[in-house]
Amino acid sequence: MFLIKSKLGLSAIALLISASAFANDTVPAEVYAQTDGAVGGITYTQNKRFIFSYHPFYNPKVKVGELLKSGDVVPFPNAQMQTPYKSDGSLKNPANYLNWVLGVRADDRGNVWILDSGQAQPRITPKLIAWDALNNKLNKIIYLPSPISVAQSQLNDLAISSKYNTLVIADEGIADGGNGKQAALIIVNTKTGKSRRVLQGHESALPDYTMPIMIDEGTDNQKQLNAFIGADGIVLDNAQQWLYFAPLNKKYVYRIKMADIANEQLTDKQLGERVEQYAQKPVNGGLSIDADDNLYLTIVGERTVSVIDAKTRTYRDYTYDKNMIWPDGVSIGPEGYMYTGAAQLPLSAQLNNGNAQNKAPYYIFRFKPLAEGVIGR
Repeated sequence: MFLIKSKLGLSAIALLISASAFANDTVPAEVYAQTDGAVGGITYTQNKRFIFSYHPFYNPKVKVGELLKSGDVVPFPNAQMQTPYKSDGSLKNPANYLNWVLGVRADDRGNVWILDSGQAQPRITPKLIAWDALNNKLNKIIYLPSPISVAQSQLNDLAISSKYNTLVIADEGIADGGNGKQAALIIVNTKTGKSRRVLQGHESALPDYTMPIMIDEGTDNQKQLNAFIGADGIVLDNAQQWLYFAPLNKKYVYRIKMADIANEQLTDKQLGERVEQYAQKPVNGGLSIDADDNLYLTIVGERTVSVIDAKTRTYRDYTYDKNMIWPDGVSIGPEGYMYTGAAQLPLSAQLNNGNAQNKAPYYIFRFKPLAEGVIGR
C-alpha cells in the first residue's frame, strides 16, 4: 500500500539537468527519487532515515512517508497513524493519528518531530509528535491549544535547538480564510512542553500585500497568485546561535539570537526589538543552511533554489530544474547533499482555473550545497 519505486541508486538516472541551468551558472539538480504524491517537508535522521510529508494541500491519505533504501515509500511512523478512523468507522483519539502535516524535522537526539496543524476535517488541536527514530517508538506529544494556536493557524515548519531545549514553529496564519495577519512564531520548551505565541503583528512575521506570488515570471506560462502567506521558512544555524525566518511574501529574511528566543523572561515586545533584518530575498518557501551559514531558499514560483551568501548577504539562483515546480521544504542529508521536492501546486485545479494538471510522478531532487551541514537541518 502506497509503495512506489524511486530511481534511487539506479545508474541510469544520471543528472536531469536543464540547459538553462548551465546558462544561469547554477549547479546541477539530480532527480533522487519519484513518489506517488506531492512532497512537502523533508528531513534526514541521524541514522540516515529519509522522512518526508506528503503535501497537505492535496489532502493525502498518507500524511508522512519514509523513503527506504530499496526505493519504496512506506507510511511513517506507521500506517495506523495515517487515518482518523477505527475499523468500525468511529473516530480515534486525536493523539493516535496525523491530521494535517507539512513540517517534519529530525533533531540530534534521534527524534523526528512531526508538526500536525490539525486543520483538516475533522479538525483537532494542533500538536507536536516526537517519534524516536532510533528505537521506533513514541517519545512524546506536545499539544498547542488556543491561544498558542489560533483559528487561522497553519503551522508550516519548525526549527529545533537541543542546546536550549527549544523548538520554534512558523505559523503562516492562512487557515480558515486567514490572510497572514495572524502569522506568528510559536516557541516550545521541549522539556516542559510550555509554549508561547510571539511576534504576531510584527513586520518579521507579516506578509507584504504588495508582493503576490508570480509563477514562471517572464514566460508564456506566467501567472499571478494573490495568496499572502506569513511566517513560513525557518532554520537554525549549525552553532545554534541564530534563528533565521521569513514570511513567504516578503523581500527580507530576518534573524534573532536563539538565546533570546529561548529566554522565557523576555516579553513579546522585547523579542520584537531584537529581531534583525538580515538580507533581501524573492518570494520563497523553505529554508535550510550549511556549515558556512549560507542560506538556501526554495523559490516557489521559479523552479529554483537560491542561496544567500553569508559573506555578502546577497542572494542568487543556485540550482534549477524545469520539473522543480513549487519546491517547498529543503534539508541537508548525508554525503553532503541537500534535498527538496516539487509539489506542483501551480498546476493544481485550485490554482489553475479549475484545470488540474498536477500528476505523478512527483520528484525529490538533490544537489550539492556550497558546504556541508547538519543532517536533518
